[in-house]
Amino acid sequence: MSKNYIDVVVVGAGISGIGAAYNLQNRCPNRSFTILEGRENIGGTWDLFKYPGIRSDSDMHTMGFRFKPWKSSKTIADGPSILDYLDETVEENNLRQKIQFSKKLIKASWSTQESLWNLQIENQLDKSIEELTCNFLFMCGGYYNYDEGYTPEFKGIENFEGQIVHPQKWTEDINYKDKEVVVIGSGATAVTIIPAMASETSHITMLQRSPTYYMAAPDQDSIGNLIKKILPEKTAYFLVRWKNILMGRVLFILLKRYPQKFKDNLINGVREHLGEDYDVDTHFTPKYMPWDQRLCFVPNGDMFEAINSGKASVVTDTIEEFTPKGIKLSSGKELEADMIITATGLNMQFLNGVDIKINNETLDISNKLSYKGMMFSDVPNLAASFGYTTASWTLGADLTSEYVCKLLNHMDKKGFTYFSPEPGEDVKPGGDYLDLNSGYIQRAAHKLPKQGSRSPWIMTQNYLKDISQIRFGRIQNSDLKFKKAS
Repeated sequence: MSKNYIDVVVVGAGISGIGAAYNLQNRCPNRSFTILEGRENIGGTWDLFKYPGIRSDSDMHTMGFRFKPWKSSKTIADGPSILDYLDETVEENNLRQKIQFSKKLIKASWSTQESLWNLQIENQLDKSIEELTCNFLFMCGGYYNYDEGYTPEFKGIENFEGQIVHPQKWTEDINYKDKEVVVIGSGATAVTIIPAMASETSHITMLQRSPTYYMAAPDQDSIGNLIKKILPEKTAYFLVRWKNILMGRVLFILLKRYPQKFKDNLINGVREHLGEDYDVDTHFTPKYMPWDQRLCFVPNGDMFEAINSGKASVVTDTIEEFTPKGIKLSSGKELEADMIITATGLNMQFLNGVDIKINNETLDISNKLSYKGMMFSDVPNLAASFGYTTASWTLGADLTSEYVCKLLNHMDKKGFTYFSPEPGEDVKPGGDYLDLNSGYIQRAAHKLPKQGSRSPWIMTQNYLKDISQIRFGRIQNSDLKFKKAS
């Protein structure tokens, strides 16, 4: 084998890639692996985003790794704390030596005859091209384009005389002190930025086209913290993690079963924070039902406190055009601003935007069916880590890497060199890859793979069902073909 060969190549050193590396190291000791990371640091999202208040939108006992306890009393954590946690994980498990920084995978070509992926890798420092071959390609680079966020084509945006910044491009030297700030958007990023910036701005306004569901709750888990005081660290983490997994699942089921009741409860919760005189119907009552999009968590009600203080406000309207001094709305009103933050979402990017070929034919992933939510019809020796939309991302990513290791060990035991998910004639194209109507998902729906009409071509979005199938189910079945190189 070529000196430029390695068994498994992991793409991305964020949460998914670090978890994959840990599992490969501990479950597949006979397999060599490396991690390609296009940036200069680990962490992915948590290293990229620097905007004020950056924090998790899931509890850290489920967003953290199964094998590494989250020790902080805060279950909703700030970005730097999450990055520290990932750094600790890498150092404790000697994973840094496995990471190739500033190495971006740009092309991957599979050869069935050789049972190999041929990779072209761009060195981000000098733009030189390196080549590498591997048997298995594990895509763990997340779900969006790291280079550019999504900004709609606003009329007259070039006329605005102030500063415009997308949160994905935030730098630590940006000054917003005593400025009039408008944040376009009402999702998780906006609801984080506004309370974090409110006290230092002259005023900050959230401009939304339509409302979002918000749920206020403490950023600490009092029951979880009590358990951690009483029991040994690993035992406590296990119990708190499972408590939160089960509570999250129950909440999701109830949301789906009683959407109107939960809608009323969520709206009433906002009204309790803002008072009966606030126009909750206009600004905080969505037209869709809960969990058609993800709920936005408001730790300690900080967003509502900022509004009550008078330093923050909400405007529900559509943008007519940008003006030199701000934004003209469809209602005729003009919002003046020194700075506009476009918290308008992400550009979804599947398989890291890599140019992939299968036996010299370009892969169009939109024509493929998803196998167990991690592999794709007729695509050999490739898996993609994709977390849950109904729970913490890491729960899904962890299960994916566990399954990949189980799959690789099965291949080694039986002497197979490659596999290919192949749907039977009874499998028909089913629904969209992701069952959410969030803007960033809908914009990319046509670019994503599809679900099939039966298991294992259906994404369950159910951790309890998936953990049973992945940890205890058989690898080999009629839809997954194992083969040896000719």
